Amino acid sequence: MPDTSLRVLSVIPPMTQLNTPYPSTAYLTGFLRSRGVDAVQEDLALALVLRLFSREGLAEVRKCIETTPERKRTPLVKAFLEHFDHYRRTIGPAVAFLQGRDPTIAHRICGRTFLPEGPRFQSLDVYIDPEGGDPLAWAFGALGLEDRARHLATLYLNDVADVLREAVDPRFEFVRYAESLAQSQATFDPLATALAAPLNLVDSTLRELTLEAIERHSPQLVLLSVPFPGAVYGAFRIAQAIKAHDPAIVTVLGGGFVNTELRELAEPRVFDYFDYVTLDDGERPLLALLDHLGGGRRSRQRLVRTFVREADTGQVRYLNIGEADIAFAEVGTPTWDGLPLDRYLSVLDMLNPMHRLWSDGRWNKLTVAHGCYWKKCSFCDVSLDYISRYDGASAATLVDRIDSIVKETGQTGFHFVDEAAPPKALKALAQELLERDRAISWWGNIRFEKSFTPDLCRLLAESGCIAISGGLEVASDRLLTLMKKGVSVDQVARVTHAFTEAGILVHAYLMYGFPTQTVQDTVDALEYVRQLFEAGCIQSGFFHRFACTVHSPVGQHPEEYGVTLAPLPPGAFAKNDVRFIDPTGTDHDTLGVALNKALYNYMHGIGLEEDVRNWFSDRVPRSRVPRNFIARALR
Repeated sequence: MPDTSLRVLSVIPPMTQLNTPYPSTAYLTGFLRSRGVDAVQEDLALALVLRLFSREGLAEVRKCIETTPERKRTPLVKAFLEHFDHYRRTIGPAVAFLQGRDPTIAHRICGRTFLPEGPRFQSLDVYIDPEGGDPLAWAFGALGLEDRARHLATLYLNDVADVLREAVDPRFEFVRYAESLAQSQATFDPLATALAAPLNLVDSTLRELTLEAIERHSPQLVLLSVPFPGAVYGAFRIAQAIKAHDPAIVTVLGGGFVNTELRELAEPRVFDYFDYVTLDDGERPLLALLDHLGGGRRSRQRLVRTFVREADTGQVRYLNIGEADIAFAEVGTPTWDGLPLDRYLSVLDMLNPMHRLWSDGRWNKLTVAHGCYWKKCSFCDVSLDYISRYDGASAATLVDRIDSIVKETGQTGFHFVDEAAPPKALKALAQELLERDRAISWWGNIRFEKSFTPDLCRLLAESGCIAISGGLEVASDRLLTLMKKGVSVDQVARVTHAFTEAGILVHAYLMYGFPTQTVQDTVDALEYVRQLFEAGCIQSGFFHRFACTVHSPVGQHPEEYGVTLAPLPPGAFAKNDVRFIDPTGTDHDTLGVALNKALYNYMHGIGLEEDVRNWFSDRVPRSRVPRNFIARALR
């Protein structure tokens, strides 16, 4: 049994997202409370943004600028100083508007004279109305007043972030703060150097917020969950501040980044900041750690999936007694208690209707099941626990969790964050929601498999499904077979059409640069995508460049995919991406520019009648795909 006398603080470090809490601390806090542990949580990512993007924060930015020689100031920074009073006067109202606390200011924002307009607003000039009207309306349709104002306020916030980046910290970004210090970084040296540098304004502000949280909660144990490389630097700065303040406070590092990139951790310097580093789902390792810390009932040798540094040798050791994980049905209900749900920012960065779901609105994040029921895709990290260990819960349990969350948050929007939500589980969930007469909105990720019949799609829509995303990937039957995707292009056409007919928005994840993908494959893939947009099967999409990872089938068995892996750089820290040599020699970087240009236009209904070769700057072969392939598949 864990020691319930210890207070545990779970922290979201900078940066994750602005519109809704990253769910890791909500899951951990809910689980620990269900086991009687005194658990609280803080979102220091949001707190940092709100502190910097305030009247007082901008004044501190100006002080930083004024300490630098004028010759070193960029045009953007000089413009900020020149219009500082305008920025200081409007930063509070703009943030309050994006938080939904001052909606009437939308009228002034849309007037285009209230907010100072920097370089980010030049993006609006890309869209020129042939009749001389509103460029936003011409490019994106008739946006409502609030949406228009939210987009303009987001551009304004991005302008201020650019000033912060040029004047204070070149690594600052809203969702990828200092990402290069951690992503697939074999050596800890860059991160160590950054952490040893004098505190800049961002660092010192984060330190203040950290110490305020420690004073507020008086924890004995602090958990820092790091989902992405862009949150690693912030997590280490938080731990650094805690250890300088009170070395007796135990700090623990975990989360998606650790589970993916630190599985072979051997860097002792990590433990200057963290006492423990845990792998995979945190519930079982934390119970074991609490049992160990609370009076020593459990020896350190009996910890679960935990890295430690040996005091006598200074070497890193991995401890894992091998106890079973907590069943998904028993992890409890996540809680957002303690997080300032009314302070998150609904930004409208991209006007594409699917992309905006990620950044606009406060969604309750929940999983339908643990892991992936398919777990075969050769590009995916299928060897890792968060994908390979599939474990579900009953529809009744899921709706009980939904009811509890709605009661706590007052919000009925849900983002199911599964790798791929199972059709059978979604069907049962939809039926349970309808039987209980619940009215929610939800969206999530699926596989475009034939189980999603028109009848099931209509059922999901009736239960509240508003959008789905799924992987079409390379849009080539040869490559889909090679990557063991388990779908075909014509099947994707029928499934996506069924979702669209049910009134559900469809977003396709697309990929280029997969092993052995040729220029001809790429041209054919774009023709499939063009036809899917033309037929109304998909409304949104995004092309990702394939990256080979050490945990994927391609990374583990490259010979099966016709490629050769480059040696990994030596190091004791992160390990994930691995370079590979593809004998086809295709210039995927050049092709990627054309693919994304075409896709952007397709999403706005432009160029759907054109030959796909027109999007490429170099000469490419004619598509081999019949012009009516998708239409025939739908018939």
